Amino acid sequence: MIRIVSFFGIFTASVIVAYFMYFREPHDLPIYEPADLNPALVDPRAVKQESHRILDFELLNQEGDTVRRADIESQILVVDFFFTRCATICPKMTANLKLIHDRLDPSSPVQIMSHSVTPQADSVSVLKAYAKKQEANPDLWWFLTGSKTDIYKLARQSYFSCLDEGDGGFQDFVHTENIVLVDDQGRLRGFYDGTDSKSISQLFSDLSFLAEKKKEKK
Repeated sequence: MIRIVSFFGIFTASVIVAYFMYFREPHDLPIYEPADLNPALVDPRAVKQESHRILDFELLNQEGDTVRRADIESQILVVDFFFTRCATICPKMTANLKLIHDRLDPSSPVQIMSHSVTPQADSVSVLKAYAKKQEANPDLWWFLTGSKTDIYKLARQSYFSCLDEGDGGFQDFVHTENIVLVDDQGRLRGFYDGTDSKSISQLFSDLSFLAEKKKEKK
């Protein structure tokens, strides 16, 4: 009798596991609007904004190419803000993004975009050397420089990755561990601690989910 009960117990557990593995629909990722975020990250004028999409931009990557939003249309974006001379959180964030970079297929519809928050120091040549040190494929990973005002506007009004304070002026400084996931429609889909290994694992899982969904649409 005990063996029969044990058998049915194991059988039932196996059925439940099989159901969750093969039949249950996976949870989709949320689409974040400004009102869903910490108010400290959002300009009060943007709180009521609906159907938020990332802003257009014009920056230079480590290859010296001028890049715009049109160049990454239909791409899934992994976005962070760093600077090459940083000795605190940036090296850890870059190392974690390198782990993701190394797991991506070169034909993957994913673009990693690391924006320098000290563009006056991080010239194209400096970023080129930094990217070479990371063995970064420019088809997958851009290190970006340009106008400080424009970059800080992107951080605060496009990706909401840092506190909504400052004007991008000389004394303004952005320093954030946030990494932002953007889908192929320019919508915000996730925020992750770039210094935390579990959060980075979740980021890779989520971007893989979006990539698979994109593949299914074709």
